[in-house]
Amino acid sequence: MGHREDLLEGAKRCLLEKGFARTTARDIVKESGTNLASIGYHYGSKDVLLAQAYIGLVEENSEAFDRGGELTTPAGSLERFHEVLTNVIETMGKPGSIWHLGMELMIVGDKMPAARDFVGKAQREGGRGVIPIFMGGEEPPADDPRVDTLGKFYMTLISGIIAEYMLDPDTAPTADELTEGMRQLIAATALKD
Repeated sequence: MGHREDLLEGAKRCLLEKGFARTTARDIVKESGTNLASIGYHYGSKDVLLAQAYIGLVEENSEAFDRGGELTTPAGSLERFHEVLTNVIETMGKPGSIWHLGMELMIVGDKMPAARDFVGKAQREGGRGVIPIFMGGEEPPADDPRVDTLGKFYMTLISGIIAEYMLDPDTAPTADELTEGMRQLIAATALKD
């Protein structure tokens, strides 16, 4: 690995250990075996490096949403909705769960605007990537209108679940409850048509 990759891996380890606010550039350099100048050269700033490290951690963890492509329910169905949400919620209870980092960034984002902006822009791409997990098929192109409708819907739902779970896992919604809520919404909408 080169310095760029070493920095990214070191930043991931620092985020998991210390979070956004407590990680310093010196922490990352110590963890990665690189030097301070490498951060600016490869990433522009410590905050952008931390943001990219966080996105990397999210990508690694979100593979569990579809169990590596091993979903068993029909795409686009309520059963798929339930299966994916069950997988999402399971990632929150595992040791070393990274989802608290997103909540931390929301809180300290004003003090880390470069990290907040980088992650904020990545949300749309995350929505684009989650559409096929729920709906099946291929990831839509970036200009597909579904990215700004379905993608944002699913990302908002997942972000809300994470927030609820971080506040109180005992009262956070379950996949059963959310699926039943969706079923009721669909039924109420069908009655109006």
